[in-house]
Amino acid sequence: MDKMESLEEFYKRKFGWMPDNIRNEIGHFNVFQHEPVEPGRTKPLPYKRRDFYKIMLVIGDITMNYADRVVSVKKQAIFFSNPQIPYNCENLERIEHGFYCIFNQHFFHKFGDLNQYAVFQPTGNHVFELLDEQVEHISGIYKKMFEEINSDYIHKYDVLRNLVFELLHFAMKMQPSSKFDKQHHNASQRISTLFLELLERQFPIEENHPQINLRTASDFAKQLNIHVNHLNRAVKETAQKTTSQLIAERLLQESKILLKHSNWNVTEIAYALGFTEVTHFNNFFKKHTEQSPTKFRNG
Repeated sequence: MDKMESLEEFYKRKFGWMPDNIRNEIGHFNVFQHEPVEPGRTKPLPYKRRDFYKIMLVIGDITMNYADRVVSVKKQAIFFSNPQIPYNCENLERIEHGFYCIFNQHFFHKFGDLNQYAVFQPTGNHVFELLDEQVEHISGIYKKMFEEINSDYIHKYDVLRNLVFELLHFAMKMQPSSKFDKQHHNASQRISTLFLELLERQFPIEENHPQINLRTASDFAKQLNIHVNHLNRAVKETAQKTTSQLIAERLLQESKILLKHSNWNVTEIAYALGFTEVTHFNNFFKKHTEQSPTKFRNG
């Protein structure tokens, strides 16, 4: 699988230059405006993970490839990308207008964990189609970003963080379910959050991170120093799914990514995902998708 694209590589590919403050003590943030391009003048956006977050407002007819999902937008939408999930955008020449901001996790150091929000989680919604009045509101937030980043205000990066949160919460309020707004930060919620963080920390699987170590509810309970029944109850209460279901869903998602976008063979993928036998992996994949890993790869 291709290595994760760094901020430095992004700036070189996109602009041919790099800002002076790309890696500093407060982290990195920047905001840009989409410029219309002539057909045939754009290079395809590489399909890979990036080591930074991106929130993009696009007005135009484009297609986004997220992990194993393809999302087509006919008019306008806001997109959320994070370092966990590979993606690319097709039909760049069809972007009529829009904005995007990029930032790394360090920019939010001590200001919260971005991965706790559904829009940045592997199983969450990453694309939200918008009405015209919603586009106008979100465009206003981006315009404030430009004003702040070009200002001399000493605390402008605090304001920029708040504007990022404004975009994030605007999209999350559009979720069809309101459970995210009603969750209580009780002991069960904390345990569930710790479990999900441990689960997600094992990915992405790549050359520098070749195999996961935690595969079962018991593995995670031992790591968290709690009884497995306590973990299972907490996860079921807050996520409405069992611990094993969430583990299986995340393994399945990563297996689809590796099958479609890596040159590893099925045996190597099975090993990376912690299966002791390739037949166990084949049975797991077929149970959840009703097709073999090889058929899925070649489909």
